[in-house]
Amino acid sequence: MSILTNSLFWISSGLLIPVIIALLWCFIWALFMAGSFYGIYMHRLSNGKKFSDLLETLRHTPVQSIVFESELSAENHLSLPLANMKRVRWQSPHADKIIDDYEIAGAKSLESSQTLVRLGPMLGLMGTLIPMGPALVGLAVGNIASMAVNMQVAFSTTVVGIFVGAVGFITHLIKKRWFVEDISHLRYILQLAQHEIGKTCETTANII
Repeated sequence: MSILTNSLFWISSGLLIPVIIALLWCFIWALFMAGSFYGIYMHRLSNGKKFSDLLETLRHTPVQSIVFESELSAENHLSLPLANMKRVRWQSPHADKIIDDYEIAGAKSLESSQTLVRLGPMLGLMGTLIPMGPALVGLAVGNIASMAVNMQVAFSTTVVGIFVGAVGFITHLIKKRWFVEDISHLRYILQLAQHEIGKTCETTANII
């Protein structure tokens, strides 16, 4: 029995350094993600007014008469899918595929946030529990200095793990809402265009 318990102790102790390295890597990743998220937020904020104006224009202007590349800046995240849908004449199979591709790209961009949400607290918990064993041993033998060092590691990894998970959770939550709004806008404009095409075909048929 002692062989098994000692083996588990050495295995868990050996995992401490890899866990700390992985946690530091996740922390750096979270910082880069926070910076990237801020850039995307500022970009969407600056382009949001133009897109709101476009939606207002669509209330009284035919979709097919709008040049999306000029109405929206080239950097706008929806200008490319809208231009591509117009290029395929808003035909349902092709336009739906363009929207689906945009949705898939959005889901892929959320994967990094989801990874941090799960990985950060997981590594933080491992980094907390692993030093607790040596800390209890130090307490039992009266080595307060050893216990203090191990407890410091335990609490530090907890804080870093929670921070990483929080960054992943917040960015995932907001980016998911953004993509839901984008898909809603794309489908709305597609339905408007298809409705206009249907009315045009109906009018032409009545004239004939």
